[in-house]
Amino acid sequence: MAKTILVTGGTGKLGSLVVGLLRADGHDVRVASRGTGPGLFTVDWKTGAGLDAAVAGVDAIVHCAAAFNDIAPDRALVAAAAKAQVPHLLYISIVGVDKIPFRYYATKRAAEELIERSGVPYTVLRTTQFHDLIRVLLAFLARSPLMFVPSLRFQPIDVSEVATRLAGLAAGSPAGHVEVMGGPQVRELTEMARVYLAATGRRRAIVPFRLPGKAFGRFRAGDHLAPDHAVGKITLEEHLASTKDTRKVAYR
Repeated sequence: MAKTILVTGGTGKLGSLVVGLLRADGHDVRVASRGTGPGLFTVDWKTGAGLDAAVAGVDAIVHCAAAFNDIAPDRALVAAAAKAQVPHLLYISIVGVDKIPFRYYATKRAAEELIERSGVPYTVLRTTQFHDLIRVLLAFLARSPLMFVPSLRFQPIDVSEVATRLAGLAAGSPAGHVEVMGGPQVRELTEMARVYLAATGRRRAIVPFRLPGKAFGRFRAGDHLAPDHAVGKITLEEHLASTKDTRKVAYR
């Protein structure tokens, strides 16, 4: 059954993929964006202006917009959704936000808690880091002849696989916290650095180093990993082979 679905952050990498998948399935999709243009619902995330119009009459909201270290946009969206009695709010989050004392993760967890307490029927999907984030990080580190790489493990997943899961969840009923999604492999970042250098034809001396602090201690403990939920299929090698622009990145 076709639904009217609002996608926040619908012009970003993750959001635009979700929009395309939902429209291909016959849904009426609205896109909330800071920008203006045909088919866009312009929203001022600082004031909440435009949100009431964007959420009016929708069957579901897919919240892909990323607000770094600022929960105000999430609070404005949840308030608008509650006021409009939206039947389903779907939020994309990150594995480990409830365990790792990292500022951005704390913001994501605060948004989850806000949604949980809102009274709006919801679904929360947590995933491991996107390939895009790892790629952009490695591109930055490779700018130096000596490539200093943190001694950490990651389990990157492809944004297209997450978008497919989100589109499916948006078409369904609220389900609370659903099973997390992890990438196909848990790998040392130093190993992924070698893969990145080979894929981009660069030569760098890789120098592992240890990041201090409680947050990185939790990363070293693997609180951001989901090895028992390695549902992703696309590997880093396949991602790099299909990507030309090393600067673009998908966030949540």
